[in-house]
Amino acid sequence: MSSALRRMFRDRADLIHYLKQEFPEIAAAGDQVSPVVGGRTAAELTLARIQPGPYGQTRNYLAGAVTHLSPYLRHGVLSLAEVKTAVLAQIQTWTEGEKLITELAWRDYWQRLYERLGDHIWQDLEPYKTGWQPRDYQPELPPDIDAGRTGLACMDGFSHELQNTGYLHNHARMWLAAYVVHWRKVRWQAGAAWFLQHLLDGDPASNNLSWQWVASTFSHKPYFFNRDNLERYSQGQYCPTCSLQYRCPLQGSYSILAAKLFPNAPELQNPQTRSGQFHRSKPQKNNR
Repeated sequence: MSSALRRMFRDRADLIHYLKQEFPEIAAAGDQVSPVVGGRTAAELTLARIQPGPYGQTRNYLAGAVTHLSPYLRHGVLSLAEVKTAVLAQIQTWTEGEKLITELAWRDYWQRLYERLGDHIWQDLEPYKTGWQPRDYQPELPPDIDAGRTGLACMDGFSHELQNTGYLHNHARMWLAAYVVHWRKVRWQAGAAWFLQHLLDGDPASNNLSWQWVASTFSHKPYFFNRDNLERYSQGQYCPTCSLQYRCPLQGSYSILAAKLFPNAPELQNPQTRSGQFHRSKPQKNNR
């Protein structure tokens, strides 16, 4: 790599070609380029398209009105204050923008935690509440998850999207993280490192602490989901083509799945135990 990197390019293709030349080891590992366009102009255009009201109503759906601002916030192209100002300029009542502004506050909270914890965010902040011990989880991500060959159309789709675009909807991140940790019994650190390898908005603070929230090492119980939850918020786009649709490991009520996933934690098998939404009671909070 040369000592001084170029800053001016004819077009995006010229930029991509240059980066592949400058970073051949990275290009050799995978030369897929995300369709997301960087830079201040793209950030401002994306900011102009936000819809605070619909965001609050539909953000849990994969096809919902999410903002796609996270890569620009992650790399400092936009500030949280700019986004808050843009939201306030659009709304007539606080409730229209409450959900989006709350998410900005959570991002700020994660950064403040990271400032205090530093590299300790890579360590279990609390014991697992799953009935399992850290030694019960394998330390490496299984190759079939990385390759998108688990047989589950949803998880394989998320894996491919993550690696091909550098982005995943937040709900898809939750499902994939829960699958990795609870169904496949993998330590959250392996999944967190995998996400950071590919996400354009990969931020150690929100990423790691959210994985810990899913795993239950930074929350009062593990996050998990069932097939009904996934089908609802993905609007059924995966199950009809899935080779495992009739023997889906995600199928079942929460109490049935809890008995399978957490047999040593009977308190999680109560029918009232639910996931699918974040439980954000201080100081145990989650991501975006």
